[in-house]
Amino acid sequence: MSWDEIEIPKDVRPIMLDDAEETKLGQKKGAKRQYRYGNLHIREHDDKYLVHMDRIDPRKSPLVHLLLDAPEVLVGLAGAAIGGAKVFSYIKKRQKNSIFAKQTATVSGLLASLAVGYLAYSLAKKLKT
Repeated sequence: MSWDEIEIPKDVRPIMLDDAEETKLGQKKGAKRQYRYGNLHIREHDDKYLVHMDRIDPRKSPLVHLLLDAPEVLVGLAGAAIGGAKVFSYIKKRQKNSIFAKQTATVSGLLASLAVGYLAYSLAKKLKT
């Protein structure tokens, strides 16, 4: 649980979710389901709810939501794009005489983008908290 989330045990106070919409937007973090009610983000676990307020509702403005509420996702995507492109370019230049240069560079770039993107995301997430 992060510092900005409120934990509400289900046996103490069941939350009425009548007007909240179930959503796939957001990180589940082990929750069974998650809901949104405006800027309120509710994660339902077996024994509790974890609740926090986002600055921006991602259903209304996804990019601004990423910028203000989840910048680590953008950092991860940027890291993946830049890292993958750099490795692709490097491998393709080094193997320019190989008949499999493009395929090798593509696979290497994709693998690098996964690794660099995840690393960038993880570091940004740690810096955020």
